[in-house]
Amino acid sequence: MEPGRCRQRPMGRADGLRPQLSVVREMAAAGPPELSSAVSRCVRPHNIVPRLQQGRYTGHGPTRVSQIPDSLLRERDKIAKWNGIPHLVQKLYENSQPNNDDLLLCQGILKEIAPLLSMEAMAFVTEDGKGAQESKFPNTHIFDLFGGVDLLVEILMRPTLAPQKKKQKMSEDLIKDCLSILYNTCICTDGVTKRLSERNDFVLFLFTLMTNKKTFLQTATLIEDILGVKKEMIQLEDIPNLTNLVASFDQQQLANFCRILSVTISELDTGNDDKHTLLAKNAQQKKVAGPSRAEINQVTLLNIPGFIERLCKLATRKVSETAGTSNFLQELEEWYAWLDNALVLNALMHMATEETDQSSSTESADESVLAASQLRSRLPQSMKIMHEIMYKVEVLYVLCVLLMGRQRNQVHKMLAEFCLIPGLNNLFDKLIWRKHSTNHVLHGQNQICDCSPEISLKIQFLRLLQSFSDHHENKYLLLNSQELNELSVISLRANIPEVEAVVNTDRSLVCDGKKGLLTRLLQVMKKEPVESSFRFWQARAVESFLRGVTSYADQMFLLKRGLLEHILFCIIDSECKSRDVLQSYFDLLGELMKFNIDAFRRFNKYVNTEEKFQIFLNQINSSLVDSNMLVRCIVLSLDRFESQTDAVKVAEVISQCCLLSYMSHVENRLSFLFRLINIIQVQTLTQENVSCLNTSLVILMLARRKGKLPFYLNALRGKELSEKYPGFLLNNFHNLLRFWQEHYLNKDKDSTCLENSSCIHFSYWKETVSLLLHPDQTAPCAIISYIDKAYMSVDKDFSED
Repeated sequence: MEPGRCRQRPMGRADGLRPQLSVVREMAAAGPPELSSAVSRCVRPHNIVPRLQQGRYTGHGPTRVSQIPDSLLRERDKIAKWNGIPHLVQKLYENSQPNNDDLLLCQGILKEIAPLLSMEAMAFVTEDGKGAQESKFPNTHIFDLFGGVDLLVEILMRPTLAPQKKKQKMSEDLIKDCLSILYNTCICTDGVTKRLSERNDFVLFLFTLMTNKKTFLQTATLIEDILGVKKEMIQLEDIPNLTNLVASFDQQQLANFCRILSVTISELDTGNDDKHTLLAKNAQQKKVAGPSRAEINQVTLLNIPGFIERLCKLATRKVSETAGTSNFLQELEEWYAWLDNALVLNALMHMATEETDQSSSTESADESVLAASQLRSRLPQSMKIMHEIMYKVEVLYVLCVLLMGRQRNQVHKMLAEFCLIPGLNNLFDKLIWRKHSTNHVLHGQNQICDCSPEISLKIQFLRLLQSFSDHHENKYLLLNSQELNELSVISLRANIPEVEAVVNTDRSLVCDGKKGLLTRLLQVMKKEPVESSFRFWQARAVESFLRGVTSYADQMFLLKRGLLEHILFCIIDSECKSRDVLQSYFDLLGELMKFNIDAFRRFNKYVNTEEKFQIFLNQINSSLVDSNMLVRCIVLSLDRFESQTDAVKVAEVISQCCLLSYMSHVENRLSFLFRLINIIQVQTLTQENVSCLNTSLVILMLARRKGKLPFYLNALRGKELSEKYPGFLLNNFHNLLRFWQEHYLNKDKDSTCLENSSCIHFSYWKETVSLLLHPDQTAPCAIISYIDKAYMSVDKDFSED
């Protein structure tokens, strides 16, 4: 299953909802100080705004605030209550021209503008990101309408455009003021962020401002918002001196930089469900030649010396080692720029208000700074922990994405070398799972959610474990040395070869302490409240440890810790109704029980009444898409047990297990087969439900081994006729198998997952599909032989336009 982004968003944005009413960029030379009488007559107080709009789109009439007489601006300002913003923009334009060497005047003007816009931005943030309306946030809208945004972009970029000898040196305060005003306007005024994102030169220029520690926070926040709406992903290799830029970051800055990186290394989401079908994905892959921009950016990051090592240190650093938190926070008014959680923001604002009330109304600026410094130094330990949690979320997300990329093996080697897993194990109790979160509502795995930092940390941690363990021998780093020895003992007692990956695991890189990370996860999983959606993520993480070639020792290691009983309790006794959670538990149960006779005996011991068994079957049948992997496990295990030489022992085992006994009846297998084929079509296949097609193929492959494939096909034909839908089922299955060939026989497609999940060589999968699709209408194993000519539509084109 493809993992979904449960990411925190920085702050609410209101971009891209309607065309932006802005003036053309103030790049031209200043116009004449006075307009002709004809133009003056056109620009009357009551129609300044529409005339600016017309100039913007047609080029006729005034196109910048400098072309409007100051007297008209002031007259209209009194009526419209623009708070003098157009006049300030006009002054800013006049004092920021290239022939003006004194930028101090510009800074003074920005100091007047900034409070008018920051109040609106703070109101927007503290009102839970509600959509901004022009009437509600007029200052930022008017500032942009009269060209303020474009003028600030010109001011910031002017040093890069001026000749080398004439470059103006801009103060840090001026840069900070420009960035803060731009960000506040982006928050409150629709379309500004999108418009800025279309200027690649400006976007890349912003990265150069990140080298200055005093302007880093404002720059990083603005970049993140711009990249969040940018249609085309930037190329990290286009950023000037990227390696030196990253090397210049301290650990806190690097953590914030990860927020930006997350946008550049994740594949863009179309946001349209029908575009997530496998058919659409395959068509898109055919159009795109070579690696995607996200994949190229991942390689760029991995080539930065020391980058992964620094991320590992960030992810595993203890809270007690956090130093300089107050220095990182800098100024009280900047805190909201990186805080995601509105409750945290409100708490800080409340503390600041108390501090201000206690101070004298006549205190000097120096005294105000001192008060703010004292406030920061008194931040409670819980706030420092929250700060640590928030940036670990970003770091873990970046590592998780890299683990799922094409350079996975390289990333794995580096994460193991830099002891990421032992470090996370040491943080588990004190930070990652330091308390049980209750009364929280989480979204499904493929939905965007606005979770608290603590919830997000848990989810990103579980996703990282899932990606780290999935089909990779490094999964044994989640154990400690004693637990690795336990696996060896299990193999020895069962008289089976020890897993090679266990033997080859470097003991110096595994978890230390009394318990490994996997064991700790099992403990919190069993204590998780019934209604908690963490159950989904926990089950996925544990299941990934079992994926790959089935290992009896791995299964027994988990069985001995009561995992099977816990899963069955959740499915049967806890009245769990979450589809996501049930699906994850069915998948985990399938991996845990596959080919393991001891697991089936344990199942029968727990499901010891007919009532329990019927509840279990009802849960399976209520959504076969969710439970089909478990059905596949039962069918495969039954076939494995039946193929053993001791027929008496096999009969005894089957008779002792209600689950195996139920599946041993051919009519039950046929019932599952019919429903599996019936609930999917080529046009609706996704990464989630394509497993139904593969499970139906497993049933037919096992039938083929026993020479019963024609019997099954004839039974499907009979089922069609009894349901009075002749040809529908078999035609649909024929189309599904044709798509299967296109999808799984692609040279870039990894078929090992199918082999590992079934222990059936992929060549046998291909041969069986070829037999079923054979065009000879007399072939006993060809689907076409069982469809009457009147109902045949096997040549129907299933591809999308």
